[in-house]
Amino acid sequence: MRILVVGGHGKVALLLHPLLVEAGHQVTAVIRNPDHQAEVGATGATATVADVEHLGVDDLAELLAGHDAIVWSAGAGGGNPARTYAVDRDAAIRAMDAATEAKIQRFVMVSYFGAGPEHGVDPENAFFAYADAKATADTYLEATSLDWTILRPSRLTDDLATGRIETASQGATAGSVSRADVAAVIANVLGDPATARQAIAFNNGATPIAEAVRSTP
Repeated sequence: MRILVVGGHGKVALLLHPLLVEAGHQVTAVIRNPDHQAEVGATGATATVADVEHLGVDDLAELLAGHDAIVWSAGAGGGNPARTYAVDRDAAIRAMDAATEAKIQRFVMVSYFGAGPEHGVDPENAFFAYADAKATADTYLEATSLDWTILRPSRLTDDLATGRIETASQGATAGSVSRADVAAVIANVLGDPATARQAIAFNNGATPIAEAVRSTP
């Protein structure tokens, strides 16, 4: 497949690119800072510089055109509510509309464990803007005709990959998961059409990734 990863210089994305390349996919990594091109290129991905925060739907559709799948792993990084809404909500929604315009069906969204309208974060909490933005984006994606998968990992760590997770449908509650295992989950669902139109919340656990994601209702 030809896969475009938005947020291509993120910590998860840098672990994802080699997995996809090794699986035989062609990977385009969208990055905002041109200084990151060499680091991204070293993973086997092709870096493309674009600021998705400021691209309209038509420009995003042009960026996405020619790919078979989109991975949205971009984020404002917190700390600035206005920019959080601009990237994690507004730009993400424009990318969904652009995928439809460009006739790209497969869309994988990286969210977080607990995301959704019932996230329960107090509006006075510094995390509220992110929780609210992701809830809106995830809900919008679920209402599209895209073949979406929403991934909701728990707190991210820099531990080594284990290849094993536990999903909320298996009884997992919020815990932690390595970025390397999140990358492996993304790679797995991209290659598994049966995971389309599923929201998968997960931690590190005892079940092999391919088995765990298939167990999600």
